[in-house]
Amino acid sequence: MSAIHLALGGIRSGKSAYAETLAAELAQGRPVIYLATGVATDPEMAERIRRHRERRPDQWRTVATPLNPVRALREMENAPENGAVLLLDSLDGWVSNLLLEHEGTPAAELEARTVGAVRRFAAFVRELDSDAVIVSGEVGQSPVAASPLGRQFQDLLGTVNQAMAAASDAVTLVVAGIPVRLKPC
Repeated sequence: MSAIHLALGGIRSGKSAYAETLAAELAQGRPVIYLATGVATDPEMAERIRRHRERRPDQWRTVATPLNPVRALREMENAPENGAVLLLDSLDGWVSNLLLEHEGTPAAELEARTVGAVRRFAAFVRELDSDAVIVSGEVGQSPVAASPLGRQFQDLLGTVNQAMAAASDAVTLVVAGIPVRLKPC
């Protein structure tokens, strides 16, 4: 039976490292598919992506999917077999990409579209009978953004995180590298 694990945390909290460790523990010989949502829009982001790549085991398969992880999984050559462990890093990257892709879309429509995509991803994971580890930034403890686009992102990610937490079997908040279980599996 599949399980969805959500790992939340602030920037540099250790959430990705925690998620990678959890995915490796869950895999136990099964394949791991790393769903990468990051886009190298500038040198600093390219460096972040490089560091994440270097940490991953060579046998993990990486699929770049900035906008639609379900489509990417369905269309990939040698599609994932049931039981593969999926690691999505990160939900906040995916939400940011969707926000920029659909900039100017009314907020309610964008929220419905984005929450729907997240729910479809969770349903697809269950269909595959796969375990999934999803990484996301926690926006609830940060100051309100100074720009309208920043506030829209924070509001959208907060709503998406709530939807993913509801769909998840386990939720862990990573603070200063220490995982704190919020919702046990």
